[in-house]
Amino acid sequence: MTKKLNTAVLKKLRSLRYEDLDWKTVLFVLVIVSVFIRFPFFFRDYIDRDESTFIIMGQSWANGYLPYTQLWDLKPPITFLYFAIIIKIFGKSFFAIRFFGAVMVAITSLFTYGIATKITSKKIAFWVGVFCVFFQSLFGSLQGVMSEHICTFFFVAALFILFLKEDGKWFFTSGLLLGLSVMTKLNMAYPVLVLGLYFLWEGFRTKQLSKKIIHLVFMGIGFIVSILLTIMPYLLQGDIQICWESIFEAPLAYSEGKLHSPLKTLPFVIVILGLLTTGFTLKTIDWKDKKLQILSVVILGILLSFMQAGKVNGHYLIQLYPFILIPLGIAVAKLPSVQKKYMPIIVILLILIPMESYLEYGNIISNKIKKGTFFNGEGIEVPAYITEHGLETNNIFFTEYHIGYWILGVNPPTKAATHPSSITREELFPYMDNPRKTGMEELQYIMEVVQPKTLVARKGKEIFDKKLLDYNAYIDAYLEKHYKLTATVGRGLIYQRLE
Repeated sequence: MTKKLNTAVLKKLRSLRYEDLDWKTVLFVLVIVSVFIRFPFFFRDYIDRDESTFIIMGQSWANGYLPYTQLWDLKPPITFLYFAIIIKIFGKSFFAIRFFGAVMVAITSLFTYGIATKITSKKIAFWVGVFCVFFQSLFGSLQGVMSEHICTFFFVAALFILFLKEDGKWFFTSGLLLGLSVMTKLNMAYPVLVLGLYFLWEGFRTKQLSKKIIHLVFMGIGFIVSILLTIMPYLLQGDIQICWESIFEAPLAYSEGKLHSPLKTLPFVIVILGLLTTGFTLKTIDWKDKKLQILSVVILGILLSFMQAGKVNGHYLIQLYPFILIPLGIAVAKLPSVQKKYMPIIVILLILIPMESYLEYGNIISNKIKKGTFFNGEGIEVPAYITEHGLETNNIFFTEYHIGYWILGVNPPTKAATHPSSITREELFPYMDNPRKTGMEELQYIMEVVQPKTLVARKGKEIFDKKLLDYNAYIDAYLEKHYKLTATVGRGLIYQRLE
């Protein structure tokens, strides 16, 4: 059956006509592109420190501990559920986590393609889907599985349903998916809210307000069902307070932190809104198209969430790419056609886009030749050294490469140390049930009371943000007095406590 399907798909690809494309062929192409681009990163210890934290949180849940009860991180539970499910089924497998991440990126891009076909030609939609894979997989720390990948998957699926169907049960289904998106990353509540307001406005404008209100009620019920299902385990376990504080209150406290300001996001927001406005003004994008209006309000909602967060990290943009690429693709398609003599240059540029992947293919092949394994990085090599040399693992503190906790099967010294940077985020301490009041108290507790026997740091890098002078001064002085550097593995520094 599978062989026949693959044969049929390959035949269709050989005689490719965009208008003949079906969803199976498009999915096949997107999966191949996604896996090819992301495959060499399946073997990396970590690509972004957030992914390492999600893996550790997922392992804790797979071990029977709900998020926030044993370990703590600033994300809603559905982020960790993805990792918990993969770990429960496949064990400790970087390959499985990232393979299914690649498939998720491909399916998100398929839904993006599906949305685009409702607005423009299949040719434009196809290339929008392909570039959606590129932008969700390249240009930064996007090759791992981030919370943005998961929440965007749910949101794009919900939007595809709204573009496809307009009855109550499908609005309910889209509400379920939107709820899962918000329970993966809370900032997605902004585009959900703006989308709801748009439907009310559209109902008022078309004199179908009662119909739109009924649709929104179904969507709202689906949304609430997702929220209730997410918090139900905490209700049953009697941990609803830490659930509420961790999911809803902590992100607000974080966004009000001293390092975040809406003004920092203004240049980016102005550029994106400027591009959209230019497209509508020049009529390269049709403002009267209802579906493009929906995409525009979703983009606006996401931009508002960035402003509220007070910063725009590279991986935040994953949430934006599917929605901005569609109008961008429509606008680019209206430019003059490329002359045939320049087509080879376009093909070469397309081939060169995943340069990061080619370099990583070289890296894993080199690692295989030198060390006998494709798996690479200090997050893997440092724990291997610690195990091989019988160093202490039960009381260990990773200030860097904290994926090592997962590999060694141990927990961080405190809840706040689940993500090393959270040690300094004292505004979050009340929400993680931390008895310490300040970040310095937390660090002193770890070093002077817990007294890790083994500590791992990174060569050539301050342990904490370079702006946090007092934290770095304290731990540097403490390490010099109470620890000895026993090994250097790559850039990983392994310290042993003296007494």
